[in-house]
Amino acid sequence: MGIGGISVGSLLVILLIVLLLFGTKKLRNVGTDLGGAIKGFRSAMKDGEQSGTEESETDKPEGDPAQLSQSAENDAGKAADAREHARSREHSS
Repeated sequence: MGIGGISVGSLLVILLIVLLLFGTKKLRNVGTDLGGAIKGFRSAMKDGEQSGTEESETDKPEGDPAQLSQSAENDAGKAADAREHARSREHSS
C-alpha cells in the first residue's frame, strides 16, 4: 500500500497519463515555475522576518503611554493648523 491508500502501480499509471497529456517540456516548465515561485516566497518570508525584527527593536516608542498619546494629539493638532493656514492662504490669493 502506498501513499493515502494508493498503490505504487496506480501512482505510476497516473504519472504515465500525465506525461502523455502534457508532455515532458510543459511539465518541466511547470516544475521550474513552481520551484521559482516557492524560492521567491521563501526569500520574501525571510526578508519579512528580518525587517520585522529590526523594526520592532528600533521603532519601539519609549516613555509613558499617556505622554505618547498627548504627543500624537499635539502632532495631529499641528497638522490641522497647517492645513487651515494653507486654506486661508489659498482664499486670500
